[in-house]
Amino acid sequence: MNIQEIRKQFPILHQQVNNNPLVYLDNGATSQKPIQVIEAVDRYYREYNSNVHRGVHTLGTLATDGYEGAREKVRKFINAKSSAEVIFVRGTTTAINTVAASYGRANLGKGDEIVITPMEHHSNIIPWQQVAKTTGATLKYIQLQEDGTISLDDVENTITANTKIVSVMYVSNVLGTINPIKEIAAIAHKNGAVMVVDGAQSTPHMKVDVQDLDCDFYAFSGHKMCAPTGIGVLYGKKALLEKMEPIEFGGEMIDFVDLYDSTWKELPWKFEGGTPIIAGAIGLGAAIDFLEGIGLDNIADHEHKLAQYALEQLGKVEGVTVYGPKHRAGLVTFNLDDVHPHDVATVLDAEGIAVRAGHHCAQPLMKWLKVSATARASFYLYNTEEEVDIFVKGLTKTKEYFGNVLY
Repeated sequence: MNIQEIRKQFPILHQQVNNNPLVYLDNGATSQKPIQVIEAVDRYYREYNSNVHRGVHTLGTLATDGYEGAREKVRKFINAKSSAEVIFVRGTTTAINTVAASYGRANLGKGDEIVITPMEHHSNIIPWQQVAKTTGATLKYIQLQEDGTISLDDVENTITANTKIVSVMYVSNVLGTINPIKEIAAIAHKNGAVMVVDGAQSTPHMKVDVQDLDCDFYAFSGHKMCAPTGIGVLYGKKALLEKMEPIEFGGEMIDFVDLYDSTWKELPWKFEGGTPIIAGAIGLGAAIDFLEGIGLDNIADHEHKLAQYALEQLGKVEGVTVYGPKHRAGLVTFNLDDVHPHDVATVLDAEGIAVRAGHHCAQPLMKWLKVSATARASFYLYNTEEEVDIFVKGLTKTKEYFGNVLY
């Protein structure tokens, strides 16, 4: 894996920010896009821009082939059994909301349970809060260990025969915790519950096999894995999706419309009402080609090494608190004593270093950590140890600056 050759494929990385070379460490929020993806989207709009499925003309056929070809690439990428199990949506948030609104509201009632964790992103908390309020179901949480991991004993003790849905993120966007999804899914199924997985932070960084995980639903976004914004995927087991009702109605998702009733298309199109995100899907297909050309195992190994190196270097900076387990995905979330994370991010930005600061759409987790906010450096396939060094040096400079201001 030649990082310098990979970096050449990302035009945005070769610029200066505030008179310093850009060090982009905000990949947990969104990744940068390689030239192959940019060109694929540009080519669609330049050469065969058209709506899909409806037309019989040449451009319509090319657009349909590109759109449905991307669906098949996704199917192979996550090892779904059928392309009918791959539904294009706007992103992880839309995917989880679709499951909550369609499957959740139809299958839950008073006395039923929904089980999640306190580390979840808001998009995997709020939809279940709303389902619980609407159906009378109870929302329960698997407690966290001191290092921000999950104990399978706690999973066993929290999930019961009354549990109908278990929804857990594969990788924490704050702690970097890699959750034992396969084992949690087995416990959920043993109790008759379905398993929903938030794959926003896992899919770009490691090989995902939905059949091996045996999850019932899996959600992820394209923009975190080198694809455009506004495109994502909901995977669902066919037997479940076939029983679910669509939540968006209009063109494209219908089979027959009468004055007083309508019928729906077969999977996956019954969940894709209106003109779909054609360019986004084509861009996602190009991103999958790019990532698979590098190898997801290679990407995971590279990011693991970067995270461990960052942990080692941050350990040398007095006053830095790092959150999360030792074994983690490619990110470090931290605070600098007596300095607000937003101030940390502002000073780092002046050095050309982009990090994220705030509650990271995980306010319950911030409460569990007993902080109001944190800063986060998140890595991807194009980041280097040299950039980690620049980041740590910038953090040291931040500490010195505020030390002079405060004292």
